[in-house]
Amino acid sequence: LSLSVCLAQARCVAGPGVSWTFESNESCARPWRSRSRSRARAARAMGGKNKQRTKGNVRPSSSGKAAELLAKDKGTVPGFVGFGATQNELAYVPAIQGLEEVDSLVDADFRMVLRKMSKRDATTKLKALQEFATMCKEKDAESVKGVLPYWSRIYCKISLDHDRRVREAIQQAFESLILQVKRNLAPYLKSIMGHWLIAQCDTYGPAASAAKMAFQVAFPPNKQSEAVAFCKEEITTILDDNIMKETPETLSDPQCVPEEEREGKYLRVVTSSFLAMKKLLDLLPENERIVLKDRLIKVLSQSKFWKYCKHKNPQIRSAFFELIIAFCQHLPELMKSEAAKVCPAVLLSIDDMDPVVCPSVWAAALYVLSCIEDCWTHVNANKGVLPKLWLVLKNGGQGLASVIYPSLLPFFSKLPEEIIAPKMEFFTIFFSTCAKGLLSERALMSCSESSAIVAAIMECLRFTLHQNLGMNEDQQKLQEMLINNQLLPLVHSALKNPKLQNSTFSHLADTLLSWERRADNLEIKECADAYGRLLPYFWAGLSQLCISQVESAEVDKNLLEGVSSLLVLLKNPETAQKSIVKKKGKIRFFDEEGTMNVDRNNGNHLEELTFDSTKMLKSEHLGDISRCAQHSNPARTVPLENLVCQLAKLCITRIKKHSEIYLAFLAKLVSSFPSRNLFTVLQEGDNEGNAENFLEENNEVERMASNPAVQFLNQKLLTWMKEDKADFSCLIDMLYSILHCCQNNEKMIILNHISQMDQGWLILFYVIQKACADPIKYVAISDWLKGDVLGEKLVLLADELCTMAMTTGSLPRKHDSNNWMLLGFALSKHTNNEFMIAEMYIERIIDRLHRALSKDLSEDLTKTGVMEPSLSFICDLASNFFCSIKGCLQMSSAEDLLFTIFQLCAQSQEKTHLSDTALDKLKNTWLLGLTSLINQQEGHLRKYGFFHSTATWLKKQVQTSALDVKSLQVLLSCVHTLLEKLLEGTRPQSLSHLKILVQCMTPDNSEWENLRQKLTLQWLSKVLLKEQISLNRDVVSTGSNIYSPDKIPNHLCTTTLLCHVLLQIQEDNISFEQKEIYPVTSISQIASEMFYALQWCEEMKDFCPTISIYHELLLNFDIIQQLKKACSTTWEILFSRSLEKGLLWALTTSEYIAETKLDNSYNQKQLYGNVERFFPLTEASLHTIQNIISSLLQEDKELLLFQCIAKLSTSEGSEITSIDGGFGSLAVINSYLKEGVTEGGHVLHDQLFLDTLNIIMGWRNHEEEIFLFDSTLKNPEPHLLGINVEILRFLRLLIKYLPTLLTNEQWDFIMCSIMMWLEAFSNTASFDSKALMLHFVCQCCGMLSDLSYMFQTLTPEISKTLPANLQNEWNNFFVEGIYSQLLPLFLKIAAEYKGIILHPTSVHLLTALGEASALIPLKQLMNHNLPAKFVAGQKSNLSDKLQSAMNTLAPLLLSRVRPVQITAYHLLYKLMPELPAFDNEHLKSDDDNGNDEEHGLSPPAALMSVISAQEKVLENMFSNIPVGEYTDIEPLSEAYYCILGYLLGWKLLLIFFKASPSELRAIYAPYLRDSKCLHKLLQNLFRLMPENPTLPGQCTDSASKGQRTLFTEKRTIFLQEIKALHTEIPRLACVVYYSVLEDLPATVRLWWNNQDKRVSSIVDKYTSKYVSNILSSQEIAAVQTSTQIFKSMVVKARPVAREVLAIYSVDDIFIELVIQLPPNYPLGSITVESGKRVGVAVQQWRNWMLQLNTFLNLQNGSIMEGLALWKTNVDKRFEGIEECMICFSVIHGSNYSLPRKACRTCKKKFHSACLYRWFTSSNKSTCPLCRETFF
Repeated sequence: LSLSVCLAQARCVAGPGVSWTFESNESCARPWRSRSRSRARAARAMGGKNKQRTKGNVRPSSSGKAAELLAKDKGTVPGFVGFGATQNELAYVPAIQGLEEVDSLVDADFRMVLRKMSKRDATTKLKALQEFATMCKEKDAESVKGVLPYWSRIYCKISLDHDRRVREAIQQAFESLILQVKRNLAPYLKSIMGHWLIAQCDTYGPAASAAKMAFQVAFPPNKQSEAVAFCKEEITTILDDNIMKETPETLSDPQCVPEEEREGKYLRVVTSSFLAMKKLLDLLPENERIVLKDRLIKVLSQSKFWKYCKHKNPQIRSAFFELIIAFCQHLPELMKSEAAKVCPAVLLSIDDMDPVVCPSVWAAALYVLSCIEDCWTHVNANKGVLPKLWLVLKNGGQGLASVIYPSLLPFFSKLPEEIIAPKMEFFTIFFSTCAKGLLSERALMSCSESSAIVAAIMECLRFTLHQNLGMNEDQQKLQEMLINNQLLPLVHSALKNPKLQNSTFSHLADTLLSWERRADNLEIKECADAYGRLLPYFWAGLSQLCISQVESAEVDKNLLEGVSSLLVLLKNPETAQKSIVKKKGKIRFFDEEGTMNVDRNNGNHLEELTFDSTKMLKSEHLGDISRCAQHSNPARTVPLENLVCQLAKLCITRIKKHSEIYLAFLAKLVSSFPSRNLFTVLQEGDNEGNAENFLEENNEVERMASNPAVQFLNQKLLTWMKEDKADFSCLIDMLYSILHCCQNNEKMIILNHISQMDQGWLILFYVIQKACADPIKYVAISDWLKGDVLGEKLVLLADELCTMAMTTGSLPRKHDSNNWMLLGFALSKHTNNEFMIAEMYIERIIDRLHRALSKDLSEDLTKTGVMEPSLSFICDLASNFFCSIKGCLQMSSAEDLLFTIFQLCAQSQEKTHLSDTALDKLKNTWLLGLTSLINQQEGHLRKYGFFHSTATWLKKQVQTSALDVKSLQVLLSCVHTLLEKLLEGTRPQSLSHLKILVQCMTPDNSEWENLRQKLTLQWLSKVLLKEQISLNRDVVSTGSNIYSPDKIPNHLCTTTLLCHVLLQIQEDNISFEQKEIYPVTSISQIASEMFYALQWCEEMKDFCPTISIYHELLLNFDIIQQLKKACSTTWEILFSRSLEKGLLWALTTSEYIAETKLDNSYNQKQLYGNVERFFPLTEASLHTIQNIISSLLQEDKELLLFQCIAKLSTSEGSEITSIDGGFGSLAVINSYLKEGVTEGGHVLHDQLFLDTLNIIMGWRNHEEEIFLFDSTLKNPEPHLLGINVEILRFLRLLIKYLPTLLTNEQWDFIMCSIMMWLEAFSNTASFDSKALMLHFVCQCCGMLSDLSYMFQTLTPEISKTLPANLQNEWNNFFVEGIYSQLLPLFLKIAAEYKGIILHPTSVHLLTALGEASALIPLKQLMNHNLPAKFVAGQKSNLSDKLQSAMNTLAPLLLSRVRPVQITAYHLLYKLMPELPAFDNEHLKSDDDNGNDEEHGLSPPAALMSVISAQEKVLENMFSNIPVGEYTDIEPLSEAYYCILGYLLGWKLLLIFFKASPSELRAIYAPYLRDSKCLHKLLQNLFRLMPENPTLPGQCTDSASKGQRTLFTEKRTIFLQEIKALHTEIPRLACVVYYSVLEDLPATVRLWWNNQDKRVSSIVDKYTSKYVSNILSSQEIAAVQTSTQIFKSMVVKARPVAREVLAIYSVDDIFIELVIQLPPNYPLGSITVESGKRVGVAVQQWRNWMLQLNTFLNLQNGSIMEGLALWKTNVDKRFEGIEECMICFSVIHGSNYSLPRKACRTCKKKFHSACLYRWFTSSNKSTCPLCRETFF
């Protein structure tokens, strides 16, 4: 151990030294040594472990002494010692023993991080480095400086790590360290710099970039060379070792590092070292490089160094050649001294085709050729270099042409004469191999490759020609060979291959320009003469080549296009120079004496080379030559024009055979070279008859006969146009060439004549299309474009297209599409912001487009869909027009067109029949036009322009048209967009636009009144029944004046539109009260109309689903709050209109006040002033009081009460039924009494109300005719109905608030009156009754409900305050008389429902009747007087009256009216607990008669028939819905009523089951299981119960305490429709499921066990999460609170553990049972465990345990019932009664009988039921025990 410690210490000490000595910080040390070398040096320092100790050796071997010795010798100690993860790794652990003075310099956090860096795991190191970088940023500078003594060794080691992420991370960490320590790094720089440079050359880019960034942070650019020079010796040493000495085994430990990893690290280190040495040479100043010269000579002298040029790794080879480049740049004398090794190494490697190596080796070759003049003496060019080069060129560079070929010219420029001799042969081989390479597959596939090859060929050819311009025979042959055998074949290849044309033709044009310039340069006469001879020679060859190709039998389109492209390029050579791509590696030519300012770090070495100007071509730039001079050079223009003429004439002769391709070729020539000379050549030998005929028709222009272009037009071009010989585009190009040779008047004549041809539209299309695309062509025909002929033709064209679109409606043909495009060109913007044609024709075209959309479509919008194809073209035309010119929309027709497009956009697609695509196009067009209109100059507006027309049309739409919700949304969306565009920016004309819109859209007072009158009054009956207002006159019948179900009233549409406009303006911060915008009306009036509309929707939403949807949309927009913010005076208008008109205005005012109260912005007194304002009472003031009485001050309420009671007391005769008399006063009194109850239930001024009752009783004596007590009442007067309704309301309020203050006489009056009223309406009430009659009936039923509820819920305390015998009189006299009429009346009204949709008034009637009927006492219900109703074949043990009641009420559960269903449920609910007694009595009678057969009893047949009928419906409904997927049921739908009746039926059935004794439950449960009713129920429940039954606002975590779910909330099913009606079905489903689990646990458990895995899992998870805890707690609580007392058994509950403990003790027998409920109770089985047991045999105990398990798990009962049954069984056993040998129980599990049937043979007794099952299942009559015949 001590030796290992010493070895580690020795390594640490040696780390910073040059070698393994203890010279610290003197020079850079190797971070890693081989294991053998480490052991050897450690042995020399300390003595080997296995070596015998030398005699006299007194050096200590302990680690502590060794450290002490080191401290004495050097004065310092290593900061970190210890053990690594492997033998070759050091663990950097701070020394502790005796080294506190050093360790204190290192922060504890840094110490821990440095330990982590020493780990082998890459992830650990990576995290440690990231942590280190963070710490460097967070720690103070002094703490960071303490790390520096130990950083160098860590950095040198990890910077060479195999993991590239680690290498990148340490460079980033180093940067963070540098930022903190800054200059303090200097003492450690020498030990780091070598690896730092290597890291900057890392093969992993991000790591190298991070190292460079750290280097730049440490040293500014001007200091970097000094820093490197300071450490040059240490850097050189490390690089030398890496390149010349290291191996994979020395860099990495073979025992720990895999071979692949070792090899990869070695290759990377060598590559980086080569590049680092190059970087070193680049950075060092000149004088410092000389210092290293001797050391570098040693490196170059070693053969291992030169072997790297053939290394198998391409990165090493590339780095090697890069280093050679650096030597050539900075130390050329070294290269010259080693020329014998450098030249073969480089020049013989030019065939290295590796993409990594190739750029470096060719750059190195060029540098060697430039640096070493006698390089060819060291290699054999003909045998070694050139064959390799020919192979490379022949293969086209093998994908590296862009690298190799740019180097060819400088390469050949350095070839001596003796190598290239003979020149003819050499250059023939060179150019032929280049040509073969150009045609290679890889070169042709890549444009960059082929371009590089072509560029190299042309450069070398130009260079070769320039070098051989002499007149001797060899040079002339060489010149001819280069042109005929190389240049022209290259052009020939390009003509056949389009991929080569661009680069070849461009370089050819550049070459010709160069030759022409040199030929014109007379300063160098010899050169000018030589090029003067070459140019004609070239043109002759080129002409012959082009003519031969055009005449060839194999001519094709591509070849002719190539020829034409070549000629065009030669005509305009400046375009060729632009197309030549300038590469970064382009050769730059300099004089040898010139100097270059070169970036040393630039990686592109080709830019740094210099060549002798006497041997190279100078760069040729044509920027100083004017284009005119270029174009007029006769050396090019004359032969080029001659060639074009020859080719054109050749085309004329061949057009008949190959018309299409030659005609296109001719068109290209004519359009590119238009001249009279060319047309003269084309006319040679042709007949001029056609020209004369044309001129005869146009006598004004006889002088045109001499124009050859016109002659060509008449004789050739017009004929071709008529014959459709070619694409018209080509012919039009020739036409423009002809026009180029004509004067303006000649152009007009020609174009007018052509437009009259049969193909005139098509010709015009192409002529105008090309003019729009080319400004020069546009100028050429601009006069004709503005003329009348074209304008009239375009107007005619627009008319024809629109007519055709409206009549045919088919897809436009191709030429029709061209015609539409032609109109588009005419309407588009062109030069100088002008239209192409005259403005008058523009307006006429726009007007025709407008008429096509408006006039024709106004009759039938369905045509829109028919003309949709043409509509798309119209949109395109309009879009182009709107975007063309400023002010274009000042045309009246343009604004009309924009308005028509807006109309189409603002109507729904159901009406316009437009597709989404067409609609989007219309919207885009409209937006473009609107933007242009708003931005037009000076805000100029027509009086009846777009905005006025739009506002007028919008007003008409919302006031007269029938709009549905979607149509209104579309309209509002367009208006919203319109306003957005208007409100964008701060344009002054926006206010004018807004003014027009608002003024024109807002109705006046009469229009508002008409809109309100159109609103149906159907809502009035609803609010009357809801007691919101009182009436004593007729209202609309419930069955008439029903509003359309799918349309929105015009009043609603109008208010919505106006509010939308005003609120959007408000959002843009434009005041609503600006007079210039709102001169007609104010926002308050519009807001009041909006509130009126909202209130109408609120009251009508139950009548019409469309109104309900519309109302919800408005509320979602929060329009109420927005309007309240917009206007503060709305309440004044609402209140004044309420006092004036009442009815809905009163309701609106009440709702507004309620909303205002919520905002705390309500002032009571300011609202109404004083109560005198309400008198005298009118219908409007009465309605106002009724709706705002809650908002009045208390003193004002009392004033109203006093005045009304006073008026009531003085009313007589007809005044009693008038509004200003008894009726109105009593209505106000009722409103006060309804609102005047204090929080404690005390009624203020109660005596006044009793006096009021006395007044009414006085009317009974003196004004009896006002009371509707006549039993023959059929059509009572409305005013009588009104006063009776108010009397009923008053009496109900007295019963509710003041029952104890009423006297016996007053009670007699009340109960007698209700009896007489009931008799009066029982024969006349129906759905068809008027609203007041229905209101009267509902009030009577309500009073009956109040009386019944009061007497059924009377407490003894209240009973004492009532008159004596009052309750007895009610029960014995009034109840029977009331319900004998009421129940039949309810059934009669319910029977009137025939499946039609009931309106809210009818539902209200049924609800009132149902509430009263549901309160019938059980006695009256069982002794009803309903007609008998029986079903044939129905088995029942019920009495006739009960069976008739069941058969009458149960089918009502199938009703499609909710009040009827709920009423039937409440009535049946009273009967269910009474029904099991009849089956139980029948069961006992069977047992007494000795009937041993199993009983086939079932639940009530009437109820089961209802459930069975609904099961079939639900089965079809849920056929495609899997169990467990929640189904949302829409309220009040067909499915809703069906499911509601089904669940109510099951709820009644479960009530019946729960009320049955255990004997009957045992019979009913198998019936439910075998009939699969329960199976279907449970499956349906798991489709109806919500996935998350947690109530809103509760935590969804099932473990949370006090969680409220649908299972924990026990709610009564009320008749009144609850607000959250959509939750009724899920809530009821949860209730039924809970009841099923509670009442039928064993049956549900059996069902669950038989389900498949998916369903079983769903049921288990749901039940365990939401139900099991509640049921378990309830079961345990039932045990705790049970009052049942067992003799000799004690039962205890353990709620926390969900356990029940039962202790049974008799004499010496003691039994303890533990019953535990499972977590998923009741799905899981209840477990029974035995506790203490004394005095019971094992077998007997097992039987008893089995019995208890059976009772608890197989019986549908509670734990207490199971224990009671089990105790009885045990008690009987102790009494001596033997068990039945079939069920092994004394007490039968179902009927609880004892074993009575004994076998005569074995004398054993059995249960009768057990024997019956035994005989039927075994098909034998033998004893189960002895097998003898049982008789």
